Amino acid sequence: MVFSESSRLELKEIINNDFKKEIIAFANTDGGEIYVGVAKDGTVVGVENSERDMERISSMIHDGIHPDLIPFTTIETIKIDAKQMIHVTVSRGGRPPYHLTDKGLKPSGVYVRHGVVSVPASEEMIRDMIRQSDGLTYDHVRSINQDLTFQFAENYFKEKKVSFTEENKRTLGLIDSDGYYTNTALLLSDQCEHSIKCAVFEGMDKTRFKTRKEFYGSVFKQLENVYEYISLINNVHADFIGLERVEHFDYPEYAIREALLNAIVHRDYDYSGSIIINIFDDRIEFVSIGGLVKGITLADILHGVSQSRNMVLANIFYRLKLVESYGTGIQRIMQSYSENSSPSFLVEASSFVTILPNQNYNVQTISDMGAEDKVLRLLREKKEINRKDVEELLNCSGFPARKVLKSLLNQNKIEVIGNARATRYILKK
Repeated sequence: MVFSESSRLELKEIINNDFKKEIIAFANTDGGEIYVGVAKDGTVVGVENSERDMERISSMIHDGIHPDLIPFTTIETIKIDAKQMIHVTVSRGGRPPYHLTDKGLKPSGVYVRHGVVSVPASEEMIRDMIRQSDGLTYDHVRSINQDLTFQFAENYFKEKKVSFTEENKRTLGLIDSDGYYTNTALLLSDQCEHSIKCAVFEGMDKTRFKTRKEFYGSVFKQLENVYEYISLINNVHADFIGLERVEHFDYPEYAIREALLNAIVHRDYDYSGSIIINIFDDRIEFVSIGGLVKGITLADILHGVSQSRNMVLANIFYRLKLVESYGTGIQRIMQSYSENSSPSFLVEASSFVTILPNQNYNVQTISDMGAEDKVLRLLREKKEINRKDVEELLNCSGFPARKVLKSLLNQNKIEVIGNARATRYILKK
C-alpha cells in the first residue's frame, strides 16, 4: 500500500505538538484521515506502543480541543507489513470552528486544511464558520473574544437589583450550551468592540464643528455616559404664564432616552461602524447602523409593530426595566413632543435615523433679538453684572447667557473683571 499526503490525508511518523492542529483542521474543513507510523515519503515505519499512543491521541482530542470532537473521530490500529500503525479518522464537525482549548477562537487556535498543510484560519473565516454553524442572529452566536470581564455590567445589574451569577448569564443568553460567551456577552462586557460617537456643530449643518467625543466600554456604560453628555447641552428655556414660571427643555428627556436606547438595542452589530449622534442648534440626529428588520416598514413601526433584530439584548434591557414594553418607544417619542414640533425618522438600507427637533429653537431665535441691548441696558443701571444676572434677565439657562456675553466681548462692548466664581462684566471704558 502506497501512502501520499493530500487535502484529506496526513502522514505522521510520530505524534508531535502539531497533532491536534491536524485534527482541528480536518474537523473545520472537509474531514480527513491521519496515519501515525508513516514517514512523509510514504514509508511505513510503525509505532512502538500502539495502545499508549491511542490513549494519548484520545486524551488530546478530549482535553485539548473544543467543542467536543469525540463523536466525530475514530481511532484504531492497523497492521501493514507486520508493522502496527494508528489510523485516525476525522469527520467534519457539527459545530465549527473547533479550536485548541488553551488558545480559544483566535487564529492561533483555529486551523483549516489548505492543500496538504494545516494553516491558521483568519478572523473572517472564523466568523463565517460561526455564522454557518450557529445559524442564528448576531446576539446568539459565539463571540470570537472569550476573554471577557464584566466589571461595569456587574455593578449595573446590582444597582438594578437583578442577579448576575453564572447561572443567570446562561439564562439571559450570555453563555451558550457549550459554555461559550455569546456576542451579547461581548456587548455587555468591558471589552465591547463597538462605540458611540457624538459631535456638536454650530448652526444647522456640519460646516462649523464645535466638539466631539467617542464613548467606549460596555453598552451600559455607553448608555449612561452618552445620556449624561447630551443632557449637558439640553438647555432650559423659561416662560411666564401669569405669575408662574414654566421651564421647557430643548429636548424632552424621555425622547433623548428612548432614541438612545433604540439606537443601542436595535442596531445591526454585524457592522463594525459606530452609532453616530449629531447635535445641531435646531435638532439632534441619532444614526443607528442597519436599516429596519426585513419585512418591517416605517409605517409598521409608527403603529407600534416591534420586531427586534437583537432579541437576546432586547430581553436583557427589558429585564433591567430600561425599556418598558416592546413596540412603544417610537410612539412615546412622538407623544413627548407638543403639537408645535414633531420628531421625524429616516429609513435607509443600512441606517435608521431618529431626528429630535429643538423645541426652543424658534423661541430662542426670537428672544435673542435685542438680548444684547437688554444686557447693555442692565449694565448701565447696575455698573457690573455676572452670568446669573443675565440668565434671570433673559429667562434662559447658562448656555444662551454665555453666548450673549461672548458676543458682546467679541464686539469689544464689555470687559471681564475677576475670575472663576467671582467673574463679573462691566461696560468697556
